[in-house]
Amino acid sequence: MTAQGPAEPPSEDLTRLAALHGVATSYSPSPDRTVAASATAVTLALAALGVDASVPEAVRAALAAREQELSERLLPPTVVIWSGATSPALTDLPAGTRLHVETEEGESRFSVDELPPGVHRLTATAPDGRTAEVHLVVAPPRLPTPTARSYGLLVQLYSLLSQRSWGMGDLGDLAELGAWAGRALGAGFVQVNPLHAGVPGAPTDPSPYRPSSRRFPDPVHLRVEDVPEYAYVEDPERLRALPARAAELRASVLEKGALIDRDAVWELKRQALELIREVELGPGRRAAYVDFLAEQGEALEDHATWCALAEVHGSDWSRWPQALRDPRSAETARARGELMDRVDFHCRLAWLTDTQLTEAQRAAREAGMPIGIVHDLAVGVHPQGADAWAQQEYFAAGMSVGAPPDAFNARGQDWGLPPWRPDRLAESGYAPYRRLLRALFRYAGALRIDHVMGLFRLWWVPQGHPPTEGTYVRYDAEAMLAILVLEASRAGAIVIGEDLGTVEPGVREKLRERGVLGTSVLWFERDWDGDGRPLPPESWRADCLATATTHDLPSTAARLTGEHVELRHRLDLLTRPLEEERAEAAADAGEWLALLGLLGLLHGTGGGHAVSEEEAQIQAVHRFLLRTPSRMVGVWLPDTVGDRRPQNLPGTWDQYPNWRLPIADAEGRPVTLEELARSPRLHALMEVLRTAPRE
Repeated sequence: MTAQGPAEPPSEDLTRLAALHGVATSYSPSPDRTVAASATAVTLALAALGVDASVPEAVRAALAAREQELSERLLPPTVVIWSGATSPALTDLPAGTRLHVETEEGESRFSVDELPPGVHRLTATAPDGRTAEVHLVVAPPRLPTPTARSYGLLVQLYSLLSQRSWGMGDLGDLAELGAWAGRALGAGFVQVNPLHAGVPGAPTDPSPYRPSSRRFPDPVHLRVEDVPEYAYVEDPERLRALPARAAELRASVLEKGALIDRDAVWELKRQALELIREVELGPGRRAAYVDFLAEQGEALEDHATWCALAEVHGSDWSRWPQALRDPRSAETARARGELMDRVDFHCRLAWLTDTQLTEAQRAAREAGMPIGIVHDLAVGVHPQGADAWAQQEYFAAGMSVGAPPDAFNARGQDWGLPPWRPDRLAESGYAPYRRLLRALFRYAGALRIDHVMGLFRLWWVPQGHPPTEGTYVRYDAEAMLAILVLEASRAGAIVIGEDLGTVEPGVREKLRERGVLGTSVLWFERDWDGDGRPLPPESWRADCLATATTHDLPSTAARLTGEHVELRHRLDLLTRPLEEERAEAAADAGEWLALLGLLGLLHGTGGGHAVSEEEAQIQAVHRFLLRTPSRMVGVWLPDTVGDRRPQNLPGTWDQYPNWRLPIADAEGRPVTLEELARSPRLHALMEVLRTAPRE
């Protein structure tokens, strides 16, 4: 075991203090190596948790205070009970401690035995007079395992244009895709990118993984014509011009090689939605809208208020007038009243988008999909966005989420997302986390959690410091998992954790114990503890979604042909000589192709059209995935037509059009949803999935 790190590691007292607050003073990028965190990183992380560790005297005082607090505390602020089990926190209470539980339904209990699932209030009174009022999470022991294997499509929704969409894929396209894939292809699910609300601006950050709000969806995804009031706009001439301009946007992407322009699409939809809003809602629609307002409550009001204020003051709330930076100030309340018309407009947009998301899931399920739409939960939110403004008390000021240096990125990563404070989450009974999950499960048959390791710990990077000078901060994984299992089980939904990359020992096992599926990508599945060769199908784990690629990786065609190396070379992104990179990529693909050949999978299924060698290889990759025991098999939709381009190229910003490309064929020609439905190549690949043995 070797130790490496900055010249100023934390002192013994600082190390003890950090441990008591869940702040790591070292981490292990590999089993035989430990890297010490700098004292600066630890001190700043503690400061973000409200703990002064700036000087030795402050460290000693904070340490003494924390130790005394823990010694006198009866219970932590949130206690977890898995149904049918006991909680160590409760069994360790002093003998004779009296318990009183007020359940979610308002019922009083004097025992924690046989409590219904939910988040209840627990009061404990010890014989010495000490009391504790805490949140009690009662969750099912695990999520049910999917009983039948299913396969489905993975797609970035904006990239899926139809002849009806306004320059980017929308929720009408999603509903069409789900209905068609379920009925015609026998697919069990469609997985999409995060559809969270983006931060408005010019230009808008196109990444779906840096949203303004994770709780509320983005109205840019609305199919405008599907809003019932569209048909009753009083000035149809004004409205008619907008679809015509949208058709020009669509044609520019599909026929002229233009990039998807989210801002231009939104400007047209916004104008149309302003006209639609002038139409009075019918009694039934009005009642449904009022119900939505009541269900979403203060959170929706905050979100809509932020949107309205952003129209006046810009989207960076840290530059707003000082009083408006506080969502609970009297000035903000006054501004909300003055902007009530705009607040209502943004509330209405959230309702319309929620409605169409629900309709897309209904269409998928009615088409026979056992799961339906798989939604994606981003790791965090933009620091300038609505959630960061409305939930300031839950975010760690001055911190950003990222990743430490590893074998793939020696400089580490800073994702620019403020992390949640674990202490504030626990004190609230994980209220914002619960509300977030509940909102997403309204219209999700399954939820993919990006960087699911974040339920256990996150790498905090102090602002103004490089990612190498961060440290891990731990979350109460037991509570985070219990809330996740509780809300998913209530919704009858599946949960998929994106657990790629460096994963702390024990995390995958804990997730599997609670019924959370993992993610396995073919190119990464090797015998890393042995000879490093491709992992045979029978050695793959069963509790996972197995895929050939993801939105952050090269398409399968690019991987097989080496095009991904050439792309990075053209963009000057290679860190080694081109020939060396080419040779390694060819060897990697060659090893997999050799295994596919050995298993007898390298043959083409044409369905009436000539199958190229590359297409046959892509089919073989998916035959292989079906040989694994994986409960879910995902097909990257661009792979069905031989697309060579990644949707996102990590490590680039302006060099590559991340998140702005339509699905295209092997020649780079954009392919519409209607063309996909007629594609012989797509149908041949999906026929492989329908007929190949599922061993």
